[in-house]
Amino acid sequence: MADSILLARDGDIATLSLNNADKLNALTLAMWQALGESLNQLSSSDDVRCIVLRGAGTRAFAAGADIGEFPARRSNRAQARTYAQVTTAAMAAIEACRHPVVAMIHGACVGGGLEIASLCDIRICGESSRFGAPVGQLGLTMSYAELGALIRLAGRAVAMEIVLEGRIFSAQEALANGLVSRVVADDAVEAEALATARRISRGAPLVARWHKQAARKLCLSPSISEVDIESAFDCFDTEDFHIGAEAFNAKQKPVFKGK
Repeated sequence: MADSILLARDGDIATLSLNNADKLNALTLAMWQALGESLNQLSSSDDVRCIVLRGAGTRAFAAGADIGEFPARRSNRAQARTYAQVTTAAMAAIEACRHPVVAMIHGACVGGGLEIASLCDIRICGESSRFGAPVGQLGLTMSYAELGALIRLAGRAVAMEIVLEGRIFSAQEALANGLVSRVVADDAVEAEALATARRISRGAPLVARWHKQAARKLCLSPSISEVDIESAFDCFDTEDFHIGAEAFNAKQKPVFKGK
């Protein structure tokens, strides 16, 4: 894996770090590419039950795109289309990931950082974290995929406030607008995000994957097919269901196998 994205494993929890700390984890094209590849690899692994996505260090999750790359990689329409193919693929990898993804947000979560975080399943930030997407001040549009993710997360009104005003807002505003799941003290962000990942990993992994898939379908379309409805009952034929039921009746903690 490229150094632009760091991977750490703690049992069935994988942590991916956006690694450009000197520039507040500003996102380079290489980082986008490696992020998509890393998530696809982890998604295909049955040994993973939860992924934590964070920025290196504690100053930023990601402070948007690395503007220094623009003259060489994003200075005209043709280059921008090529660039967008990579970023769109990375965002699709986050959204399509089979495993729950927790965003551990320290400091700035701006532009591309906010777009990445918006596709995670749970977002935990610190009290001094700040958010926004001042693309209008750069003369840039947010892509359909990026804007769509914000609208699905927080609604059209909040998404329009973000892209039209371009202002940077606080963690408490982000919480009130549904952009983050939880705000904790700055020095508790890592511990809370990892505790969240551990709680997820203790659950039945097949159930977590089903809930992710179902939630995605429901966000994209309100119509539910008979096949979708029937799939909710598949869990009763799994070994994990019997493990969970027996452990509950015995007042013990279940140890799920993912089968």
